[in-house]
Amino acid sequence: MTAPKALVAGNWKMNGLKAAATEIVKLNDLVNENGAKCDVLICPPFTLISTLMDLSADHVAIGAQDCHMNMKGAHTGDISVDMLKDLGCGYIIVGHSERRADHSESNDVVNAKAVAAQSVGTIAIICVGETIEERQAGNALNVVTSQVTASIPAGATTENTIIAYEPVWAIGTGHTPTIGDVEEMHNAIREVLLVRFGDKASDINILYGGSVKASNAHELMAVKNVNGALVGGASLKADDFFGIISAYDEIG
Repeated sequence: MTAPKALVAGNWKMNGLKAAATEIVKLNDLVNENGAKCDVLICPPFTLISTLMDLSADHVAIGAQDCHMNMKGAHTGDISVDMLKDLGCGYIIVGHSERRADHSESNDVVNAKAVAAQSVGTIAIICVGETIEERQAGNALNVVTSQVTASIPAGATTENTIIAYEPVWAIGTGHTPTIGDVEEMHNAIREVLLVRFGDKASDINILYGGSVKASNAHELMAVKNVNGALVGGASLKADDFFGIISAYDEIG
């Protein structure tokens, strides 16, 4: 099979009021006018999904940052995959390090959320990553590959699964691993996928996240087994985000 197009995804986290819709209009126009050699996705706060969905046309997909593992019920403040699917979301991030840390989400919880997301036809972007303590102890590879193995549902397919590797210590800090570290980790993740999915493992995008910006995007996106990016702060402004998207113009 032909490998999927690379994906550059923006995670707005808990940022963005209604006025931020102008950035989506601008981003959509930039992609429309200049083209993009990768797929483009924005995952805004729940409050903006419907508004941005109406503005993004065919050039920018809109996804969600999280979901609940259950389809409905007494879960105050939570959002079900049916609700997100009803809005038109084609992607749902699960297991982001901030959810794992701030809400004590285990691999089992992340797995259950991915099951829910995939059950309604959305693509689960399953996040994995190590802390600075785990890396300094020499456990980074074991931690991350274990997360990958445990977080991917039994019924997952290459069509509904994306992995996003984000070294926790690099998120929003301005620090990034060396290119060698990124390649080593992405190669290790690919090996786990090969065990699970066989020859079709190459059909699964592995995104890199952690202080990705226009100035380092080309170098990072050119690394073997890096098939795109999960971008935080630099995705909030259309010009900054398009600078990362444009890295694929040079990569070809």
